[in-house]
Amino acid sequence: MRRRLSTILTTSSAVIAITATAIAPAAAADPAEHLDSATIPALQRQMAAGRLSAVGLTSAYLRRIRTVDREVHAVMRVEPDALAQAAASDRRRRSNALRGPLDGIPVLLKDNIDAGVTTAGSRALLGSRPAKDAELVRKLRAAGAVILGKTNLSEWANFRSTKATSGWSGVGGQTANPHVLDRNPCGSSSGSGAAVAASLAQVAIGTETNGSIVCPAGATGVVGLKPTLGVVSGEGVVPISHEQDTAGPMARHVVDVAITLDALRARPAATAPASLRGSRIGVWRRAGADPDVDRVLNSTVDLLRVNGVTVVDVEPPYLDQAGEHSLDVLLSEFKRDLPAYLATRSCGPKTLDELVRFNAKDPVELSKFGQELFTRTLTAAPTTDPEYRRKRALVTDLSRRSIDETLAEHRLDAILAPTNSPAWKTEYGEGDAFVLGSSAPAAMAGYPNITVPAGAAGPLPIGVSLFAGRDSDARLLALAAGFERLRPARLTPRYLPTLPR
Repeated sequence: MRRRLSTILTTSSAVIAITATAIAPAAAADPAEHLDSATIPALQRQMAAGRLSAVGLTSAYLRRIRTVDREVHAVMRVEPDALAQAAASDRRRRSNALRGPLDGIPVLLKDNIDAGVTTAGSRALLGSRPAKDAELVRKLRAAGAVILGKTNLSEWANFRSTKATSGWSGVGGQTANPHVLDRNPCGSSSGSGAAVAASLAQVAIGTETNGSIVCPAGATGVVGLKPTLGVVSGEGVVPISHEQDTAGPMARHVVDVAITLDALRARPAATAPASLRGSRIGVWRRAGADPDVDRVLNSTVDLLRVNGVTVVDVEPPYLDQAGEHSLDVLLSEFKRDLPAYLATRSCGPKTLDELVRFNAKDPVELSKFGQELFTRTLTAAPTTDPEYRRKRALVTDLSRRSIDETLAEHRLDAILAPTNSPAWKTEYGEGDAFVLGSSAPAAMAGYPNITVPAGAAGPLPIGVSLFAGRDSDARLLALAAGFERLRPARLTPRYLPTLPR
């Protein structure tokens, strides 16, 4: 049954109305049949009507993890108390004491977010535990979410080697793209994207420094939001750079991302709802890199124009200059931020020197690629150095001006760009066969960025991203929901061993 669903998300400073097309599951003994298409509000209606319980929903996801994840390898660990958490939600429902729309909804966490065993994919952290849950996990628990387990990731959030292969970690092995199993899921939130695409949880939490939410979401064909820097707390998240790192939600539907963001917020939302019809969207085409991307983007532009959107071609300025110093500042910030995080752990390595020595002796850690970024970090400039401060100011200022000036010049509501080219074949030795991305401007600026499925190259998804200025998260969610209604392009994975000839 198809129906229009208006979900009102109330925050301390704003009411954000997100209208989405939802497919409500029919009454059934086994909810697993409907997991791929069900939204959080549809599941909550089922539970309110007594046709589904949180225990039943959690059990269905656990069954899929036991079966489907044998091929995908997205989930590192399942929480042993997941069913007990779900049973507690069912008791709250019977007592009319629900904590909100996430109550009883299973959520997976990227394994660089502190909650129980947390490794960032590194065998060096297997024997060490964080002192407490990350703040964002405490918020999820307070909202009643069922913490289902941990997802695999590109080790150390893809900040160990210049030739790393996305989706591989020493702890979790290689995550596959559920659409075509020998294709890469992109990184570093590889397991989070693949798990949501394969319906192993209703929602997953990823993290991004530059592309690590939107790229895996695009490559696996789901919705992923990198929020404005500071909207979600970074306390208890294994860092690369506090100047760019942020956690964010990934799900199969925009409405689920919006509901989850509301629970995760560390500060109030700005009020900026928007309608796709009548909006002005700048299109950064990134043309010529991939013919399938060009085809999907051209059809997207045509669809928007037919549906009352003014589309303007744009080319954001200053990005080469900003990108020139991006790695240098991240190395300095990693040198500062990672040891400070390691000091909070119960035991294990406390310095980058110790991690480098551990990896050199371990039989698994350097089996696929090296640790050149770790060794470069050892000699990086400290964040007290004036040259570092000059470069960081340049990166941040130019990337923000790139977006702000483009929006102002053309009176735009957002900028749209291709998120990803079709997923490449997973191989080791030379790193990812990455063709294009559009994450850098918003990542360096600390601005929000959301990706939504837009089309495909055969069985491989292609997404488009929408980004805008600081605290435009609500506006982007509304625009993304409108686009999702116009083009419901998400593919259900087929788990093909390889691409057909």
